[in-house]
Amino acid sequence: MQKTFVPKNPGVNRKWFLVDAKGKALGRLAVNIANTLRGKDRPTFDPAIDQGDFVIVINAEKVLLTGRKLEQKDYQRYSGYRGGLKHFTAATMLERHPDRVILEAVWGMLPKNKIARKMMTRIKVYRGEEHPHAAQAPIPAAY
Repeated sequence: MQKTFVPKNPGVNRKWFLVDAKGKALGRLAVNIANTLRGKDRPTFDPAIDQGDFVIVINAEKVLLTGRKLEQKDYQRYSGYRGGLKHFTAATMLERHPDRVILEAVWGMLPKNKIARKMMTRIKVYRGEEHPHAAQAPIPAAY
């Protein structure tokens, strides 16, 4: 009789991947990052077990938005107070907070549950080339 294989949580054995966002389309980049965070690239993938790796994204301000998304895409924030809803275009967000553009795109591609909230703690996004994770010896990602 065969037994069902249940993968274990990798814990300290998680890998670190370095992604350069320079000249890459936001949606395609976010899909690949979300798959790495979930662990979908592993042969033992299980949606109920968090097996994903860490992802470091550099050059966030140089990510591409195709078409007319810079003018038409809208981001919203709500303070919780009456009249506290604020709207920003993608061009404004890229100028002020390019890391949030990538984080929101990745968050939209993850399931909305406790595991996904834990996965979002493993993505590190930086505006320029510099990042403080050299000690982890990140592997350059193939996407």
